[in-house]
Amino acid sequence: MPSFFQTPDNPDELITHAPGPSGSLPLSDEILRSWSSGDLFGLTQSVGMGYDPRRVLGDQYLILSTQGGLRDEDGTATALGYHTGHWEIGLLVRAAAEQLTTKKAVPFAAYCSDPCDGRSQGTRGMFDSLPYRNDAAIVFRRLIRSLPQRKGVIGIATCDKGLPAMMMALAGTKDLACVLVPGGVTLPATVGEDTGKVQSIGVRYTRGEMSLEEASLEGCRACGTPGGGCQFLGTAATSQVVAEALGMTVPHAALAPSGLPIWTQMARDSADASMQMVANGQTLADVLTDDSVFNAMLIHAAVGGSTNLLLHIPAIAAAAGLKRPDADAFSRVNRMVPRFVDCLPNGPVGHPTVRFFLAGGVPEVAWHLREMGLLRSEAKTVAGMTWNEILDQWQDSDRRRFCRERLAESDGVDPDDVIVPPSNVATKGLTPTVCFPFGNLCPEGSVIKATSIDPTVIDEDDVYRKRGPARVFTSERSAIAAVKGQTEPPIKEGDVIVLIGRGPLGCGMEETYQITSALKYLSFGKHVALITDARFSGVSTGACIGHVGPEALAGGPIAKVRDGDVIAIEVNRQTLEGTVNLIESADGTPAEQLLAERTPHPQLAVEKDIPDDTRLWAALQQVGGGAWGGCVYDVDEIVETLRAGMEARAASAKQPN
Repeated sequence: MPSFFQTPDNPDELITHAPGPSGSLPLSDEILRSWSSGDLFGLTQSVGMGYDPRRVLGDQYLILSTQGGLRDEDGTATALGYHTGHWEIGLLVRAAAEQLTTKKAVPFAAYCSDPCDGRSQGTRGMFDSLPYRNDAAIVFRRLIRSLPQRKGVIGIATCDKGLPAMMMALAGTKDLACVLVPGGVTLPATVGEDTGKVQSIGVRYTRGEMSLEEASLEGCRACGTPGGGCQFLGTAATSQVVAEALGMTVPHAALAPSGLPIWTQMARDSADASMQMVANGQTLADVLTDDSVFNAMLIHAAVGGSTNLLLHIPAIAAAAGLKRPDADAFSRVNRMVPRFVDCLPNGPVGHPTVRFFLAGGVPEVAWHLREMGLLRSEAKTVAGMTWNEILDQWQDSDRRRFCRERLAESDGVDPDDVIVPPSNVATKGLTPTVCFPFGNLCPEGSVIKATSIDPTVIDEDDVYRKRGPARVFTSERSAIAAVKGQTEPPIKEGDVIVLIGRGPLGCGMEETYQITSALKYLSFGKHVALITDARFSGVSTGACIGHVGPEALAGGPIAKVRDGDVIAIEVNRQTLEGTVNLIESADGTPAEQLLAERTPHPQLAVEKDIPDDTRLWAALQQVGGGAWGGCVYDVDEIVETLRAGMEARAASAKQPN
């Protein structure tokens, strides 16, 4: 018989009342007369949870995190998290709480876990990925407002959507002393593939380029440690870098190795920083400025970061009430600064993220940028120092010396080969990163990580030129099947994959890393290009052009491409200029006629499995400026659009039939 029909083993343990906490609340006449009933009942609740009643009047600090899963005391899994990134950050929550407690503060903790873009690649879970970011930011902000007595907020997050959501939430409550704690990175396995490459074992096996035994082994051993974000400078790691560049973290916080003492110390330092901000009367509004947003864009370009931050940086700026940078702004910054960080997935070597941290991380990059006269170094940080003050101490610090020596001793790597002095980038084979091609298929723009195109398909003048027949797909599932060789005809060398209807309106703007990773690791993949209105994982490489605007379902000309059409792509990796054009049909009809006379692809449609939540998100963000506006909710614009629509419908209803 199931236990829910049985009598408990010890009936006396089922009790109906208990004695309650001992002692008394440290109330005063002023507190009882002036505090709200909610504030007073909050004290009762705190003591009811076992808190010492003598301490409940201390300053309250909220620790928000994206913690997921349930760990035993020894770290083994009781219930799994969605990903390693949020698996260990409960340890950061504990460290921050303990530090607050030593200073007589009262820590609170709240959680809103996050999905894993790696786990949901190629699944319907990807339809919720980008919309989750906005939802989580709303939840975080509601949690902050729901603790009325909080003095400051410490936000702890790691990965692709949870960390941008946390930054948006803190930016949206910038009147408080808010500090962000990046959740760090997992270490690479001593022997085996990195977590970017291992995501392509399915397609490599299907194409006969690795055995079942090899796939099984590599799939098992890629994560060197149980916690932290991925080992490459994808969206998760780039978001950590951007958080520090914005000044939202303590110095040298991004990309610390998860689970190690240097990582937990960061949480303690962050708790101290939040309390010091309160003591000094400072808030996040003193940190988040137009200058800090510029620094974030600058450092994003210098490290060769994920193109997903083209969505997240504008969203953070919007949450802070600052001007959203557009494609032109990103393009200007990327032309201004060379990439001088050699980190996965970029080359030429492609070091794991922990080496970037040990080579000096964000402070080292910022120092080089200051030397170049580019960094806006009077921008403030949550550490209570400007970038100038941080960098004046950084170069001769024990921390910098220890980390760089440790990298050389443990991995035999010269730190200057990871964060390359900008004067040496040409000799190291580093090239600029993000290019924004325009053309008759993307009149509003598109984006490609130019540095990630395989160098063997680049012409001698450092220009990538591609001309080939289109293979059009309206779903990611059909495209990956063709890449795997499971359809007729399969994708072959020379093809240009055109994947449409995968922007916000079509399916929530899914990532297509399943395709891009396959093209990177298949032997012929470097000779295939991809054009889509979807987006890419930060670890994507190759001739992959995304964020095509307008998206197909918003009337974009990409919707009119058909199989066999001739597509021409050109990307200059030095000037960061590029074009994506439809040239002609297979029978020679010119592009002008095709784009003028054709209707959208007959199979183009909103994804039939798209959740209603995502449809609502897509509609709201479209009013707010769409993908090139950061996929945010512009409340004033939405309210005005709804008002105008309701008035128009009311007027229409009054018209005689």
